[in-house]
Amino acid sequence: MNKITIVAILSLVLFSFCSPKTNNEKEKQFLMRVDKAFSNCSMRIGIHKAFLQNIDSACVLLRTNHKPIVGHNAIETLFKKGDDSAYIMVWTPLSAEIAVSGDMGFTYGTYELSSKKDKTVKEKGTYVSIWKKTKDGEWKLWLDTGNEGLGE
Repeated sequence: MNKITIVAILSLVLFSFCSPKTNNEKEKQFLMRVDKAFSNCSMRIGIHKAFLQNIDSACVLLRTNHKPIVGHNAIETLFKKGDDSAYIMVWTPLSAEIAVSGDMGFTYGTYELSSKKDKTVKEKGTYVSIWKKTKDGEWKLWLDTGNEGLGE
């Protein structure tokens, strides 16, 4: 074998050990549980508090009639302008995907916003959330958006 072939083979072997391997199916299921726990947190402590506990410091929210809201401080400022105490928001993740690197993923599903007082549903829709894994291995919300309306 010539030197170039040997170097190429050794490089491939080395790089295959360098890229982190993830059990994709287990990680998808775990991310689905993270998203569901986030929804449960929203029901327990409120929408805004749940978001602030689960977002990455660089999180981006894409909302109707708003420019992108970027970063924890901007999101907190937005939430201070509105009172969410009269509403309950729950969502159900339907699927998840994980990047090969294992450090990014997304979930999507359906949501409902209801009145706490009379339990009437005020809004239904779909959402997608992009998640980023921290250095500590914790999933944090990195981008979130949704669409009002849920047809059959």
